[in-house]
Amino acid sequence: MNAHRRQLVSLAHPVYLSLLASVASGIINTVWVSRLGGAAVAAVAVATTTENVLLGVALVFASGTTVLVAHARGARDPAALWAAVRGGWALGGLVTPVVVGAGFLLRAPLARLVLGGHGAAAPRLATAYFAISLPGMAVFFAQQLVDGILKGTGNTRTPMRLALLANGLILLCDPVLIHLYGVRGAAASTVLCRCVALTVGVRALVRDAQLRTAAEAAPAEPVPAALRRTLTTGLPMSADFTVRQGGALVLVALVARLGVPAVAGYSIAYKVMYVVTMAFYSVRQAAAIHTAHTRGAGQDAHRAIGRQAVLLAAALGLTAAVLFAATAPWIMAAFGAGPEVAHQGVLFLRCVGPYLLLMACVVAVGGVFEGSGGAPALLRVTVLGTAVQLPLAHALGGLGLPGVCLASALAMAVQGGVVAVLLRRARRQEGEVSLVRVA
Repeated sequence: MNAHRRQLVSLAHPVYLSLLASVASGIINTVWVSRLGGAAVAAVAVATTTENVLLGVALVFASGTTVLVAHARGARDPAALWAAVRGGWALGGLVTPVVVGAGFLLRAPLARLVLGGHGAAAPRLATAYFAISLPGMAVFFAQQLVDGILKGTGNTRTPMRLALLANGLILLCDPVLIHLYGVRGAAASTVLCRCVALTVGVRALVRDAQLRTAAEAAPAEPVPAALRRTLTTGLPMSADFTVRQGGALVLVALVARLGVPAVAGYSIAYKVMYVVTMAFYSVRQAAAIHTAHTRGAGQDAHRAIGRQAVLLAAALGLTAAVLFAATAPWIMAAFGAGPEVAHQGVLFLRCVGPYLLLMACVVAVGGVFEGSGGAPALLRVTVLGTAVQLPLAHALGGLGLPGVCLASALAMAVQGGVVAVLLRRARRQEGEVSLVRVA
């Protein structure tokens, strides 16, 4: 196996397992809450969706710190590594109180805004959930930063273990606390179990040999400068995630115009797709970390890393496309979907293959951009793709879910074409620089 591919697989599979654990616990959480009635399910669904949006905020300091720590680790520069860690904690400490405080104060208006059309019970329950979950975002944000630091050092296994610990505890505590305290119990279970994982994660940071060595060195720059560097590095990655999430929400609204069976089938199929798309994003994280390591070490390996990342993700995408096409009826049956909903879900899963393959390649190569400082360019590509996808989905909506798949595939093809142009341009510029040096 190619050395770069081997390293990508080594870094990616723990990331994937941690993401998968989070999704699994969310599904189990919904199962337990569903016993409380439809209003409770709606309230928790909205609250957890809000948390996914706030994850984009956490990426500002978590992903920024990962890239800076990885670069310093590759350069074997303890002073730069410690500065990156301090910058991450400083930015996280600045952002977290603002998000937690504003969210807590606005919890009732937020619940009414999103659930205003679902009677009085659902907004009331969502407000109760927010009263615990939004202060608990401080724990969630801190855990994201701990994971980001560890990933930057090349350790993706410890974040995986922390995710398995937190989500395993949630599975044990959910039935008890939800039975005793209802929706509040679901929020309390999540926050308390994350506190346990955060405690273990902080201990892992303290025991990490690379970080202990770095802590003994004088930081390469003061905290304000390190904070600005983290913000500059992480903001494009955060914005990229936010744009993708926003586009996905708008797409759901467009699909809803096709009727209840279509949006229900689409929602089930999209949840199934998470199992695959998370694999693409784990390859992306691995490519970002590996690229930053090699750049820090003074090696120009981004083309080789990008090639292996694309090959690995494309193999995953192609396998998923074939499996979805072959097993779509059984997948929808497993979710207990009715005939009309199952028909729409099967149709979507059998048409989504080209989009998955293109998405795999674009997402994977994005890690090379992030690890080499090209995240702003990648953000512009994402904005362009979203701007193409949504109008196309609206225009092709008359074709039903196959039209939505076609719009998504065409938009992803546009993104892939722009990324290829950017890569060729970067290669040409590097060649010109090399010629100048030789001359």
